[in-house]
Amino acid sequence: MTNEELKQLKDNLWNTADNLRANSGLKASEYATPILGLIFLKFIDSKYKKYETETLEIFDKEKGTRLERSISEIAIEKCGFYLPDNAKYNYLLTLPEKSNFAQEIKNAMEGIEEYASDLKDVLPKEEYFSLIDQVTNKSVLPALLKNFEDIPTDTESDIFGEVYEYFLGEFALKEGQGGGEFFTPSTVVKYMVEVLAPTEGKILDMNTMALIHSVANH
Repeated sequence: MTNEELKQLKDNLWNTADNLRANSGLKASEYATPILGLIFLKFIDSKYKKYETETLEIFDKEKGTRLERSISEIAIEKCGFYLPDNAKYNYLLTLPEKSNFAQEIKNAMEGIEEYASDLKDVLPKEEYFSLIDQVTNKSVLPALLKNFEDIPTDTESDIFGEVYEYFLGEFALKEGQGGGEFFTPSTVVKYMVEVLAPTEGKILDMNTMALIHSVANH
């Protein structure tokens, strides 16, 4: 993907998400946490898929032997976390139209946290119930899930880090234009580290001016 294509992708993703925000009546600071959470869901799904085939092969090989382990144990060993079926992006994307999308996404977040102690009580959950179009009185979540489906996963470049940082910057600008200051919620900072996956050093979050240490194995 060229720099121009990446810029166009980020612009398109942001414009769609921001247009949906306009109909929800939410401020940028209220919208940021659930939106960044959806990007995280897409990211973690993409990462899991890279190990899923190998995980299943090991499970089948060990099944019925004294070495038998659960799929979750093998997945955690291979990629550091386990993604339950109801937390997979395609599951959420293809839910029936009348589904309670907010509850389904909350369930997905809780499922991820259950197998990742470092994310316990970190991921957004209740925030998704406020993402309602005030004109139609319907959830905007189906459209948002469809929007982030367009993030490519078959590339070596750090697309998710680029998109994540871009959205953080745009949210800060939006809130600033409203006459206030934008402070990235501490939960967002924590899973931002998961998305950007630093291997050493420190991250300076310019929105909060908070210095957080990264975990070497993330």
